[in-house]
Formats: sequence, C-alpha cells, structure tokens
Amino acid sequence: MVGLDTTLIIDTGANTLAAETIHGYASAVRPANRLLVLNTEKHFDHIGGNGYFREQGIDVYGHFAIERTADEFRLELAEFNAAIPQDARRVRGEERVFYHASRVTNPNRPISEDTELELGDCRVQVLLTPGHTPTNVSVYVPGDGVIYCGDCLTHRYLPNLDCGGPLDWQQWLRSLDRISALNPSAIMPGHGPVAAGDDVPRLIDTMRDILTDAIGTT
Repeated sequence: MVGLDTTLIIDTGANTLAAETIHGYASAVRPANRLLVLNTEKHFDHIGGNGYFREQGIDVYGHFAIERTADEFRLELAEFNAAIPQDARRVRGEERVFYHASRVTNPNRPISEDTELELGDCRVQVLLTPGHTPTNVSVYVPGDGVIYCGDCLTHRYLPNLDCGGPLDWQQWLRSLDRISALNPSAIMPGHGPVAAGDDVPRLIDTMRDILTDAIGTT
C-alpha cells in the first residue's frame, strides 16, 4: 500500500526468502518512501519474514499478543519436514532450505486497540478483527474502500479452524459483521484471489456459513 512518503507492507511471508522478494517489490514502487510493516496475525506464514525487515531497521506493527517463541518455530519446521513425501529428503532436513536464514521475530510496535497509520497523503485504519486467532487485525483504506483482512477471510480456500473453538468462532462472526458494515468495494483475503463487486458479500456470507456450521456441529 503506497502513500506519498510511506509504503505499508502487509505481512512478510513465511520465510526470509519471501521477505526479500516483498522488500524488493515494495522498494521499487516508490524508492524514496520509508517502509513500514504490519502483521495481520501470529501464524508463521504471516510473520516468518519479520526478521529480515527488522534487520533493515524497518518497524513491524502487530497485535500485542503476537509473542512467538523459538521452540514454536522449531515445531513449525518439524511439521514442514514431516510433510515432505520422500524419506531421503526428510532425512536431509530439507525444511532448512525453505527456512534459510529465517528466525522468529515478533512485532516491535505492538497494537492493543484500533489505530491509524499515516502514509503521507492518506491514513489507513488498523482494526481489531479477532476470531481466526485472537491476534487478527485488518487494514481498511477508506479512500479506496479496500480492506486487507488477513485470514479473517479466505477466498476459495477453506479457513483454518484448528486453533479455535466455538467461542472464538462467535467472535469471528462479530468481526465479519464489522467488516460487512464497512461495505468495502474490495477485500484482500489472507489466502485466495481478491474479491470485488458482488463477490464481496458472497465471500463474507460463505465464511459466515462455514463458521455457523462449525459452531453447530461442535
């Protein structure tokens, strides 16, 4: 998201290699801009590249409860390695290639309430939208009617319900109501293609149905 003097990067990818790519694109769009980063939640596919950005002196905003540990990251690597189908590749520890030079780095600019970030010629609203995890936030750009909502919404991609239960999903439904009340023109989901026009209410309704079904069958 590019402003007059600041470019906001939303999430840093799963690893340092992804972060380097993201940094390159963000720097090329408006080279003179300073860069800021915001994490939409605590899962490693959203924060895995934080370390690279902090090494460049770039501030990373995120929910105050994002406090991942080195032990949790080691478990993430072990799970990735276990998913490799060939025994020989697992034995070699090929997960170390994917996570080369990656390390756990939590946000250094914690957010505990709705806030605004100034990008020079526009302000964006950072909104607390918990449910998928308690740490989920969304970024709304009022001037464009666009919302970046992380995994609060996923498009053509089943949401991950593994880290919550009915109380979390009830909270998630309230976050969806909050997003819907903004009447956004486009949604940038955590996974899947951009939703615009008539796809916006359909996407929100689809997620509502999934969560309601999950609550009813738990």
